[in-house]
Amino acid sequence: MTEIVIDVMRSGEDPDIEETGGEALHADLLASTRSTTSMTTESVPNGKNERSRLLSEGGNGRVAPSKAYVAVEKVRLAFSKLGFSAKGKDRLKTIKVLIMFSIVAVATFLFGANDEDDHVMHFEAASSSSPAEHDIPLDIPHALLEVKFTGPFIPKIRTGEIKNNTVNFTVAIMGILADGSNQVQVVSKNVTLSLDPNRTVEKVEKSFDVDSHQYSRLFFHIESEDPKLIPFGMVFDSLPEAGHYQVIFAGIILGFVYILIIFELVHRTIAAMMGSLLALMTLSLLNKRPTLETTVEWIDFETIGLLFGMMTLVAIFSNTGVFDWLALKAYKMAKGKVWPLITILCLFAGIVSAFLDNVTTILLLTPVSIKLCQVLNLDPTRVLMAEVVFSNIGGTATAVGDPPNVIIVSNKSILAAGITFATFTLHLCIGIVFCMAGAYGLLRLMYRKLDLANEDPPDVAELKREVKVWRRTASRVPMVSVEQKAVRAMLMGKMLETEQKLRDMRSTRSRSTEKWRENLVELEQKYRITDFPLLVKSTGVLIVVVIFFFAHSAPAIHVGLGWIALLGGVWLLVLADVHDLEALLEKIEWATLLFFAALFVLMEALGELKLIDFLGEQTSNLIQSVPESSRLTVAIISILWLSAIASSFIDNIPFTTAMIPIVVALGSDTDVNLPLPPLVWALAMGACLGGNGTLIGASANVVCAGLAEQHGYPITFNMFFKIGFPMMLVTNAIAMVYLLICHSALGWNSP
Repeated sequence: MTEIVIDVMRSGEDPDIEETGGEALHADLLASTRSTTSMTTESVPNGKNERSRLLSEGGNGRVAPSKAYVAVEKVRLAFSKLGFSAKGKDRLKTIKVLIMFSIVAVATFLFGANDEDDHVMHFEAASSSSPAEHDIPLDIPHALLEVKFTGPFIPKIRTGEIKNNTVNFTVAIMGILADGSNQVQVVSKNVTLSLDPNRTVEKVEKSFDVDSHQYSRLFFHIESEDPKLIPFGMVFDSLPEAGHYQVIFAGIILGFVYILIIFELVHRTIAAMMGSLLALMTLSLLNKRPTLETTVEWIDFETIGLLFGMMTLVAIFSNTGVFDWLALKAYKMAKGKVWPLITILCLFAGIVSAFLDNVTTILLLTPVSIKLCQVLNLDPTRVLMAEVVFSNIGGTATAVGDPPNVIIVSNKSILAAGITFATFTLHLCIGIVFCMAGAYGLLRLMYRKLDLANEDPPDVAELKREVKVWRRTASRVPMVSVEQKAVRAMLMGKMLETEQKLRDMRSTRSRSTEKWRENLVELEQKYRITDFPLLVKSTGVLIVVVIFFFAHSAPAIHVGLGWIALLGGVWLLVLADVHDLEALLEKIEWATLLFFAALFVLMEALGELKLIDFLGEQTSNLIQSVPESSRLTVAIISILWLSAIASSFIDNIPFTTAMIPIVVALGSDTDVNLPLPPLVWALAMGACLGGNGTLIGASANVVCAGLAEQHGYPITFNMFFKIGFPMMLVTNAIAMVYLLICHSALGWNSP
């Protein structure tokens, strides 16, 4: 065994293999084989180092080093001179790990330094003749009090609806001086809440600046203009002086997460986990540490259930060979031409995403696209990025195409304004047609100088992918016991055996157009349905699931998208009579699911640090500061671009949730005098189209990247950014022009 491994390793190096493996892999292999030499009786043949042999024999014309090999050697030597040798890289990696672990360890310690905030609800009642008082504990110093009132109050989202028919409810913080005089002072400015005459229970949040050091007693003083007793509940968090800077802390945490992802210092899932831990640590230091139950509730299990259920369906569906068959049909439809094929896939992704949510569309389309790219010998990453961009654009057109749209049209105040599924689709789909046309033109422009075809024929490309798979498998085997070392050596031997096949194949084949492109009969024999009964079962369940996706908002159906996908997965598991469940679970993108869970916690924690509220309030203040004649134009531009930029860098679901109250308040406030529908269209277009800005801007982006990585075609943050961010800018610019023409110029402001 050792003889085979060492002999294959010395038999010639390939530039492409050097890129994917490098000297670190060979050193690792040598360590593995040395550790298992005592287990074998085979001898290791002597021989010169490969580099010395190539350089010494190159002059004799027997084995001349290739230009690519020489280039790789020059780069290696240059990095060696700069101190980035293999040992130097190992040192840098060790330093990086130590820094990351130190951050996590410190964050963990500080997170556990404070108790959980149990958020006890305090109940009081107040009237015009009987004000209420509630003591504020002085066991910890106070600098900022965040109070959540629950009762018959009018939240900001509805201030314009009942503005002239309200009763005031005044809240103040009073204090008794600790100097012995027992003098009562007003500690903070009064806050006035409006009582809802319909007595609808709502939650209203207010903040109070306090200085507790000079008082022996602090208490809330609540008065009501209503002669009847008004019951209400209140929960408050007492923050130290640093609470005034919590928005800055949130921005720093978000920037740190993006640095980890952009420079690929850690996997994006680990980056999201570290960001979540830092955000939770900050909340703990500000006396706002959530309980474990609250943290788990922050995870959007509707989305997690949708992803897991659809991944299960796709995993079983793939065993039928239908993705190979569909890829061949698309290949025949495009007649083997690249751009007609890309056009078909992008249009299909955009149109289907308008009626089926874009996450499900990408889950179904990605395996077909990868197979199709393998048939056409194309780089799948470029095609997949184009598909997911058009999927996000198409999903903007209807109320069910993208999660932010679902949140918007489900809001009661927006529904009360006459914005229905039909009106939403009518206003947005027209603009999205222009956006898709502009995006396609930009795609052709950006891809014009890119060689979409793989440098190698399909069989060579497949072998290279196998090499990566063997290497990844070997790297996951620990080096503890003798048996584990032997297994790892065997896996590496298999990897190097595949590398040798790759070298032999390259030496006997030219890189000209291969006969396989024209041999359609051979392709039809290779790519066909392998399990027709399973295909019938899978198709039937998938059709039922899609039908329920369309009808899930009907009054008679009481299950959401997550439940529909999960129940569909259970149906197919039973119908398919799956016994090897472990093999099926290996096809689930667990890293993607964990990323979404960590991202939801991160975004909710940043929301608790008031980052999203700060962005929304600044936009509201900007709109209200301009003259009324140009207020609608400024409002459309501000909401659209704030939503687009913010949704590129933070998840658009919590951002949309936070922006809806601000948009509705602007549209319902008679003093601001803005129509609500244009503001809703601007929010929807900005939040959905902005998801194309970065890899983690939209759920479909992350799902596509996870599936591509599972198939051996990783999509990095920087790769996606180069395509997605220009697309985001262009499509939002087109959307802005469309909205300004329709609403500022033509006045089409009715629902």
